Amino acid sequence: AETKSRGDELKAIAEAKKVIESYTGGAEAISYGLTQVSFIQAARSHLTSSTDLRGFEVVRQVRDLARAQNSAALAQLAQRLASAERGGADPFAKVKGLVEDMIEKLEAEAEADATKKAYCDKELAETNEKKTDKTAEIGKLTTKIDQMTARSTTLKEEVAALQKALAKLAAAQAEMDKLRGEEHEAYLSNKNDMERGLQGVKMALKVLRDYYGKDAEDVAHEYAKGAGANIIGLLEVVESDFSKDLAEIESVEETAASAYDKETKENADEKASKEKDVEHKLKESAYLDKESASLSDDRSAVQAELDAVLEYLSKMEGECTEVAETYEQRKGRREAEIAGLKEALSTLENETALLQKRARRHRHGLRGGAALGA
Repeated sequence: AETKSRGDELKAIAEAKKVIESYTGGAEAISYGLTQVSFIQAARSHLTSSTDLRGFEVVRQVRDLARAQNSAALAQLAQRLASAERGGADPFAKVKGLVEDMIEKLEAEAEADATKKAYCDKELAETNEKKTDKTAEIGKLTTKIDQMTARSTTLKEEVAALQKALAKLAAAQAEMDKLRGEEHEAYLSNKNDMERGLQGVKMALKVLRDYYGKDAEDVAHEYAKGAGANIIGLLEVVESDFSKDLAEIESVEETAASAYDKETKENADEKASKEKDVEHKLKESAYLDKESASLSDDRSAVQAELDAVLEYLSKMEGECTEVAETYEQRKGRREAEIAGLKEALSTLENETALLQKRARRHRHGLRGGAALGA
């Protein structure tokens, strides 16, 4: 039965070969061209068994897979498989080895690509996070610096206004001191004149009173005494006026001195207050300028760190940015290639198992025949 089956197989293969030779010439030229290995020619020359058909099927599967995935590597593998399948001892083992090697290569590439993808994802995520953190830190520092600078500028403007007010206050006090000095000098001069005039009037009154107050017997003296009373009365009016004027001069002086003292004290208080404000504002402004300079140094340091991060990010984006084909596309393509090659490998393994089974049957038949002959 085994022999009959083998004969039928060879007959079918011969008939298939004849059909191929008769019908596939033009299609072969269109499908494979002049630059590729002619699979049909290989079929014409070497299709002598089902094993040959299986080998040819594996080559066809790899070739179709290369076309579907547009893979030059698989196309080259198909050519190598065709060459291995056509000649040499144990071509199945060669073909199987080539397919297994390609699967191993693709799996290694996939693993390396996945490792690089994980590395790129990790580095890009961490670097972008650093970029965000450093950018935010620079923003916060810039806000603080701007606030401090604005506050320091305001304080300096307020100090300038205070110093201007102090200068005006000092000028006003100096003018007031000058006027008060002139008033006091006039007061002293007027007081001296009034006191001397009052003293003179009083002395004249005393003389006249002494003269006209003595007793006299002559008529002329009595007559003069009456006239003297008029003079004394007039001098008394003058004395009264001088006394009033002197009192008024002293009152005006006292009032002026009191007003001067009061305003001088108010000016002194205002001056002290403004000078204190100037001191505090200058101190705060100096502190803000110092802190702002320190924060500017911090910002420069952070900016340098950000520049380094951006440089590294640019480098990583250059290494990791997928332009022609994305990772997902590569992954899908490789998975399809590996699956197709494993399918072809399965075809080979099934044929190998069938051959091994036939070999065992053949050996068993030979042992049985030998036993009958004995």
